[in-house]
Amino acid sequence: MENFRTPDARFADLPDLPWTPQYAEVPDGDGGALRMAYVEAGPADGPVALLLHGEPTWAYLYRHVMRVLAEAGIRAVAVDLVGFGRSDKPLSPGDHSFARHVEWVRALAFDHLDLRDATLVGQDWGGLIGLRLVAEHPHRFARVVAANAGLPTGDFDMPEVWWMFRNAVEKVEVLDVGRLVAAGCARGLDDATRAAYDAPFPDEASKVGPRVMPTLVPTRPDDPASEANRAAWEVLTRWDKPFLTAFSDGDPITGAMAPILRKLVPGAADLEHPVVAGAGHFLQEDAGDELGRVVAAFMG
Repeated sequence: MENFRTPDARFADLPDLPWTPQYAEVPDGDGGALRMAYVEAGPADGPVALLLHGEPTWAYLYRHVMRVLAEAGIRAVAVDLVGFGRSDKPLSPGDHSFARHVEWVRALAFDHLDLRDATLVGQDWGGLIGLRLVAEHPHRFARVVAANAGLPTGDFDMPEVWWMFRNAVEKVEVLDVGRLVAAGCARGLDDATRAAYDAPFPDEASKVGPRVMPTLVPTRPDDPASEANRAAWEVLTRWDKPFLTAFSDGDPITGAMAPILRKLVPGAADLEHPVVAGAGHFLQEDAGDELGRVVAAFMG
């Protein structure tokens, strides 16, 4: 598997990211290994929150959430998915699959970090991957926060706005990652923050991850990931540990999933599910402090 590793200099002097990156080697599924990156904040012996980002961001997305969690005595672990952030970036689209991304995060979270009684906080692809991990390894998790997230099986069509996004990402000659993130924020991004989202991708060849991830979302019943996602739903519909939906009020892509999750997951019953006002798809950018407080209160 041929990989690209973003030079460290690309991540120098990023605003609001004081934590030193840490690294782990995970099997790449092709006989080799990949380096995955993560950052931690808060006490090492505190209750742990596993923070998983989505497309096309990286752990930087959770910086405000991490600060709030750390101040509340929570160990916050934010992972860079393979293909994103400081993690290695396979250069062939065929090296990426839904199953491989689940396994790569599993290897980091469980084999390397040995996380137990964790709270999943998953948004976008962080929800797709995270909910699979919860369903396949329920003994590792104490609770779940789904934040603008879902778990498609391909049995129902995706929203038209999502298809527009996928088509644009696939076909555009130059993929402007910072612009994509800004478009998913209700409150916009300043130039320095946009540059932080561009930092992992110095050229077009390094952007295979952001380009390929939309194509891995199941959009038909016989998608390679559909069976595993249906099996995950079978577990989730019996999940009776606490399950919180913390969705924004301004996400046309995942908004419809919040009531479905609350209806189908037993652990969501009898909880007060917050709506994060004035936030878009990337609610961590628009309202990171508020989301951090929601997660901290839920864990407390």
